[in-house]
Amino acid sequence: MPGAPNTRIRTALFTLPLVAIGVLGTAAAPAGATPSHPTRPLTCRGEGVDPHALVRYRTETVIHAPLRTVWKLQTDVERWPAWQDAVTTMKRLDHGPFRKGSAFRWTTPVPPNPTTPATSLEITSTVEQLKHHSCIRWTGPAIGEGLRIDGVHVWNFTRVKGGVRVSTEETHAGAEVEADVPTATKLLRQGLEAWLRDLKAAAQAPTDNRPH
Repeated sequence: MPGAPNTRIRTALFTLPLVAIGVLGTAAAPAGATPSHPTRPLTCRGEGVDPHALVRYRTETVIHAPLRTVWKLQTDVERWPAWQDAVTTMKRLDHGPFRKGSAFRWTTPVPPNPTTPATSLEITSTVEQLKHHSCIRWTGPAIGEGLRIDGVHVWNFTRVKGGVRVSTEETHAGAEVEADVPTATKLLRQGLEAWLRDLKAAAQAPTDNRPH
C-alpha cells in the first residue's frame, strides 16, 4: 500500500495491501528500526502476506508511547495526512469502529523510476483481519498511470518494556514491480521505514503537539 514519504513510495498496503507502495525517496530508517528476513512471516489471526510475491519487506521499531496511542494513530486512518507526509488524500469508505471489513481510499505520490513515469497512486485498502491492540492485515490494489500493484500488508503491535514494538511486513505483486524486483523492493523498504518513522514521531510527540 505499509506503506508510501516526503516523496517516498509507500504503501500497501501497504498497503496496499499495499500499503501502499510506500513512498519513494531517500528516507532514513526510524531510530531503532530493524529490517529482518525471517522464515516465518508476520500474521494476523493466522493470515499473512502473499507467499508467492516477489517483492517483500519486513521491518520493526520500538515506539516509546502507550499502546493505545500507537493503535489510535494507526487505525484512525482519516487522520493519516496529519502525520504522514506521503498521504495526500484519505477517505474512509465505511463508518463506525475500525474493524474487519473496514475500507479506505487514499493517494500517495510516486516519483518517476526506471519502469514507470511519475504518478499518483490511488490505493483502496480493505481490512481482512484485525485483533484489537494486537494486529491488522489489509489488502487491496494501488493504481496509477502505467502502474498497478496488488499488495498485502500486516502489522503487529507488541507491548515491551518502555513502549510498543511495531512490526510490519508487506508484499507487492504486479507486472510493473516484478519487472524490476530490486528497485521495487528498495522502494517498499523506504516506504515502510518512513511510515514507522512518522508513526514513532507522532506517537512520541508531546500530547499538545500530537495530531488530533
